[in-house]
Order: sequence, then C-alpha cells, then structure tokens
Amino acid sequence: MLENIQKLNKEIINDIKSLKDKESLENFRIKYLSRKGSLNDLFENFKNVDKSIKGAVGKALNELKVFTQKTYEDKQAELDKLNKQDSSDEDYTLPGRKFNLGSKHLITQALEDISSIFQRIGFKVVDGREIEDEYHNFDALNTPDYHPSRDMQDTFYLKSEGMNKRYLLRTHTSPAQVHIMKSQKPPVRVIIPGKCYRNEAISARSLSMFHQVEGLYVDKNVTFRELKGTLDFFVKEFFGKDLKTRLRPSFFPFTEPSAEMDVECYLCNSKGCRICKYTGWLEILGCGMVDPNVFKHVGYDSEEYSGFAFGMGIERTLMIRHSVPDIRMFYENDIRFLKQF
Repeated sequence: MLENIQKLNKEIINDIKSLKDKESLENFRIKYLSRKGSLNDLFENFKNVDKSIKGAVGKALNELKVFTQKTYEDKQAELDKLNKQDSSDEDYTLPGRKFNLGSKHLITQALEDISSIFQRIGFKVVDGREIEDEYHNFDALNTPDYHPSRDMQDTFYLKSEGMNKRYLLRTHTSPAQVHIMKSQKPPVRVIIPGKCYRNEAISARSLSMFHQVEGLYVDKNVTFRELKGTLDFFVKEFFGKDLKTRLRPSFFPFTEPSAEMDVECYLCNSKGCRICKYTGWLEILGCGMVDPNVFKHVGYDSEEYSGFAFGMGIERTLMIRHSVPDIRMFYENDIRFLKQF
C-alpha cells in the first residue's frame, strides 16, 4: 500500500507540470480527486490494510490527498486571475493615446535668439531688478523731474512710506546699466533682457507689462559707427540677411546723440502697407551714444570713455517679424496661436 501511495505521488507531481489551462486542470481533478479517481481507490483499499501498518499508511494517504487538493485549488486561483485580466475592457490592439507636447513660448524663443546673436559678438547676458528706486530708474539716467514718464499716470509707484526712497516697477531695462557700470570698470559689453511695466491702457498695440532687451557697450574710443554696425548685424541675423536698415535722429534723455532704427518693411517689400503706415519702413528700436551726464552718476570719466546703448521691445518686434495684428495675443494662451510657433 505504501508503495502504491509513493507511486501515485510521483505521478501527481509529474502531471502538475502540464497544468496550463482549465481543461488540463479539470482532467487532473477527475483523474485524482473525483469519486472514481485514483485517490478514492486508495481510500477504498485502506480498509484491507494490516493493522500493524494502518497508522503509517493512513497518514501518508491523508498527506497525499491534502497536497493534491491544495495543488488543484492554487492552480485554479492562478488561472482565474489570468482569465480575469484577459477579459478586461482594455483593447490592447488600439493605437496608443497621443499627448500634445509643450513648447517654448514665442517670447521666450525670441529672448533666447536675441541673446544668442549678441553673445556671438562678445556681449554678456545680465539680469536686472524689476523693482527699482526712482534714482536708478530716472535720475541716474538723466531724466528730469518734469519729464512726463515720472507722472503717476505713467508709472506704477509702490507704497514706500517711511523709506528714504520712492520705489516703482521699472519702466524700462535701462536702470540695470547704472548698476552694472557702478559695479565694474570699462570695458562693459552687456545685454539686459527682462520685463518692464508702464501704466498704459491695454490695447492692440500696448500692454502694461512687456519685455525689453537693453544693450550697453562702454570702452575707450567707442563710436557711433560701431553702434550702427552692431545693430545692423543683429537685424540681419534676426530678420534676414537682405534687409535694409536706417537710423533716424530722435531724442532720449540718457543718450546723445540719439536715434531710432528702422528696417524696410518686408511685408510689402517697402512699397507701403497698413503695417508700416505706408512709409515702407518699420521702427524696431531706440539707440544712441551714452550721455556724459549718465557717466557722472557712475563715476566714469567721459573724456576717457565713450559708449552706446540701445533698447527694443520684444512684443512689438515679434509683431513685425510674424505679422501679429494684436499684442494681446501673446498672453491669451490660445493654443491655436501658440502652435504656429
């Protein structure tokens, strides 16, 4: 009897290897655990076992039945779990879901492009302060007390009771020039990109917050010719190699002489259109030689050093470059607009 139990145990272990689906598992149950199965036959013959070995045989027979039953139940649970996963609602033959990839905003792209162009000709990119005091924003830049830009209706002043200075949100990136020149001796060759704030009515052409890029170069014997050559190089790199430029006399408190740079209107090939106001030219930036009075505020000797400065508004430059009709479109977060760039 013990030999028959051992023989059946080996047979059951060998058949366990073939249990891979419900059909094979059911055949296993019928063969060993059903009323007509092999285990039941052994239990029927157990009554004929000699009493001297009946205890050992009964123990071995019960252990084999428990092992076989547990094997069957474990395999059944495993197959049920696999079948449940296979019968889920997921259709793995469908193509994967597509997600829209984000991209850099048009203004961020422009700031990086402009910075890269000037870095190639030796300019260093420097950050400036967005909250400035009145001295650095106006006085040190040769802006008189009566200048209209200092009025409350044009500038965002901050509450500064009890302080010895009036603070404001900078109206241009030019105050950074003063900080930089105070902190180092010439030569100075930097550009300062950043946000600016002016108390203006929101319209298709103006915002109360916008971006500028300021440039400054100070050294011995810096000339107006170098200013024009630098800006001409930038324009051709940013707008196109064949684009013509011109400088028109203008006025800014912190430069003398001052000028505004125009590029020929590439939208109409200089023939005249609504965008260029039928002049054939588009204004892109203001510039000029640094006024000697500005050098006095930073301790530079205007007899020894000279320099030029320039500043451009990014949003308006991009409006020209991409024919954007309304400056507010840059900040409306309309995906249809942003995807174009």
